[in-house]
Amino acid sequence: MSKRIKAKYKIDRRLGENIWGRPKSPVVTREYGPGQHGQRRRGKLSDFGIQLRAKQKLKGYYGNLNEKQFKGVYKEATRLKGDTGENLIGLLERRLDAVVYRSKFVPTVFAARQFINHGHIKVNGQRVNIPSYRLKIGDSVEVKEKSKDMILVLDAMQSAERDVPDYLTVDHNKLTASVARIPTLSEVPYPTQMEPNLVVEFYSR
Repeated sequence: MSKRIKAKYKIDRRLGENIWGRPKSPVVTREYGPGQHGQRRRGKLSDFGIQLRAKQKLKGYYGNLNEKQFKGVYKEATRLKGDTGENLIGLLERRLDAVVYRSKFVPTVFAARQFINHGHIKVNGQRVNIPSYRLKIGDSVEVKEKSKDMILVLDAMQSAERDVPDYLTVDHNKLTASVARIPTLSEVPYPTQMEPNLVVEFYSR
């Protein structure tokens, strides 16, 4: 399990982008990096630097996955037929924590991970507490009955910050969701541009 110990918004500031699109991101008011040298002018990135940045951004977006986890997903994407970059996005979007977040059961992907770890989610009627659990098309995800009235859940559903994407089937009355199809990169509602092709180039060096 990947656990975010440090302040998550340092990821935003280090990359200089509001990668989750949240209004309270410090990048909204401070477009420079964290630390005493954060306001120095950023130098021009090399090709390697651009690829590394793309990888860090994608890793950070999904809850700052550790390198072993992320590279494991990449290797699986290379074994599938089709475009490796598209496969990578499809695998990441079928993670249980990503689906719980996209379904608006919780406000952030970090909250989704904690929500799952604490046993508030069932998959096909069985409790699952592994955020990286890979969902198949048609798998049923539901919030446990005792967890449906949590303020965290109610606030997330009422938030106008983001919408549920079309590749998920979500019922907010029953607090259930399922993956209707594997999304393409263009269908995933990233607040900032993600470049999985550069991630593929990074690992293919």
